[in-house]
Amino acid sequence: MLNTGSWNRRGWTPARLGTGLALVAASVAVTFDAWKDIYRIASRDEEASHIFLVPVVAFWLFWTRRRRLRHFRPGESLFGPLMVLAGWALHSSGDTYLVQSLFHFGAVLMAVGCLVTVFGTALLREFSPVFLTLVFLVPVPGRVRQQIAIPLQTLTAKATAELFALVGAPITRSGNTLSVNGNDVQIAEACNGLRMMFALALAMFAFAFGSPLRAYARVLVLAATPVTAVVCNVIRLVPTVWVYGYHSSAFATTFHDVSGWFMLVVAFLMLLAIIRLLRWALIPVTTYTLAYD
Repeated sequence: MLNTGSWNRRGWTPARLGTGLALVAASVAVTFDAWKDIYRIASRDEEASHIFLVPVVAFWLFWTRRRRLRHFRPGESLFGPLMVLAGWALHSSGDTYLVQSLFHFGAVLMAVGCLVTVFGTALLREFSPVFLTLVFLVPVPGRVRQQIAIPLQTLTAKATAELFALVGAPITRSGNTLSVNGNDVQIAEACNGLRMMFALALAMFAFAFGSPLRAYARVLVLAATPVTAVVCNVIRLVPTVWVYGYHSSAFATTFHDVSGWFMLVVAFLMLLAIIRLLRWALIPVTTYTLAYD
């Protein structure tokens, strides 16, 4: 059972918790336009749909580290108001000069600053992966996505055509367009793996910091995100292109959307398999229990 007296003596009193939540709620209210815009973008732009996963991942990373709350006493910090001030400056600048990423990031930074004001900088140190996850709440600007999407489209189209050729399946490629059974499939933004890359980056971040891995293993997992995203997307596109060629457009579209989320599960299982393989090879990839490391 929860020993409330023990938590109160450590400084985790209901009054402090209530104050922290109230300040966060106030910051969200002040920057409500930014939070509403983030929700609007995540709801309407499929390339930003991974934003809905951020609260789940952040809670999971917090839960895996919950016992760290016993290792420090919360206390007020002047660094918190500085974060709030910096967040307000970024938020206002983004609003004034129409820089969307600053507009959103400033709102997120203000909310984090409110927590640090009440609970201290130790909260940032002990739960840094949780707060880093909140960066994924900021939608990636369109021009940045375009710079990533264009080479991804070409790479994905080439790799998918090569796999079809390898198994002897009839396919023709013209630029980023694949043709199967007389039906053309354009490898555009919806198929180039960019959407999967953002969601997969979030999933791999959760895996890296939600498991008791050593620092170098976490770096390797995160560094493998782009390659893993491309590989998983090509694996997904081979049956997807075939479905577009031999089935109705409605069925193919549904298959395309469902298979994208399914590949996240496949990528996660691939990571588990790699970790097991490294353990079998007696390569040290894990450390102590995560809550105490």
